[in-house]
Amino acid sequence: MSARTRDSLGGRAAIAGIGATEFSKDSGRSELKLAVEAVRAALDDAGLTAADVDGMVTFTMDTSPEITVAQAAGMGELSFFSRIHYGGGAACATVQQAALAVATGVAEVVVCYRAFNERSGRRFGSGVQHREASAEGAALGWSLPWGLLTPASWVAMAAQRYLHTYGLTPEAFGHVAVTGRRYAATNPAAWFHGKPITLADHAASRWIVEPLRLLDCCQETDGGQALVVTSVERARDLRRPPAVISAAAQGAGRMQEGMTSFYRDGLAGLPEMDVVARQLWRTSGSGPADIDVAILYDHFTPFVLMQLEAFGFCGPGEAAAYVAADALPLNTHGGQLGEAYLHGMNGIAEAVRQLRGTAVNQVPGAARTLVTAGTGVPTSGLVLAADD
Repeated sequence: MSARTRDSLGGRAAIAGIGATEFSKDSGRSELKLAVEAVRAALDDAGLTAADVDGMVTFTMDTSPEITVAQAAGMGELSFFSRIHYGGGAACATVQQAALAVATGVAEVVVCYRAFNERSGRRFGSGVQHREASAEGAALGWSLPWGLLTPASWVAMAAQRYLHTYGLTPEAFGHVAVTGRRYAATNPAAWFHGKPITLADHAASRWIVEPLRLLDCCQETDGGQALVVTSVERARDLRRPPAVISAAAQGAGRMQEGMTSFYRDGLAGLPEMDVVARQLWRTSGSGPADIDVAILYDHFTPFVLMQLEAFGFCGPGEAAAYVAADALPLNTHGGQLGEAYLHGMNGIAEAVRQLRGTAVNQVPGAARTLVTAGTGVPTSGLVLAADD
């Protein structure tokens, strides 16, 4: 267990702008164009221009490099550029990297972005097609030959163990799917706008990999999302109210692998998110009772339940009942199950909207939000707060 204490990053940077393309299944344009559109929209939202930007952060698997996006968006010199590894686990860490750069004076205005044609182009759900030899990839060699080829198959292993450990049935996952789709139904930006589901719909959806059904799995989406990070002081003078970064953390657990950590002591939890939770609570000085809205990475429904338990919103095995009781506003944009799959970046944008008071499904008086990135891989998280 980490012995680290509270870090000094909290409260030193803020998200000042958010912007996105439309979310679709066939964008009809390149991933670079999607990235530039999202970046320009975020800068406009903040009341800044491309000339103000001196830092860029994205994901390692993004096909649009930082300097290429900067050039295409009309930016000038960059003093900071960075990429975060581990797929969806990178989402909140892009903001952490930007905040670190701002807090240390390495950059003044940093744009975080993610853009892909994940439906019309490369589809992650199609599984491993080809992989260059690497030390990291060697771990997959213990799983791929036996048919565990897709993200759903990897998550199914942990999901099955979770159900066995707590004496539950696959219907436990349905509450997460129903909640996400309920919020998506009233969100015009969501792919499933106007299309709520019931527990019966969830139970009737086809098996993908038992115990996961179709409605337990997130979408595949074309689109882009960008965020602008700057100092709290500068953000206060810009167009929108700042979302202060009260805490930001990354986490990897013992015996961590990328989606195939099947040899840890237990499979019914998320040790990587335990690391993130401890640091977020320490640094922000808050806890579960202080959170008004939770935006939890929902690539697969079982991991939402495990995240609620990792952060202490409820006890082990109790998360399904917790979600069913609507005890906490959860994924109020519809999540990746209902709005769009943008590797969690659209979830960060929703957390900002909640703090601004401009969300479609606004939670009255929302002052503190929790956001998480992808699980099953080394991951990250944020606690964002309204400016005092």
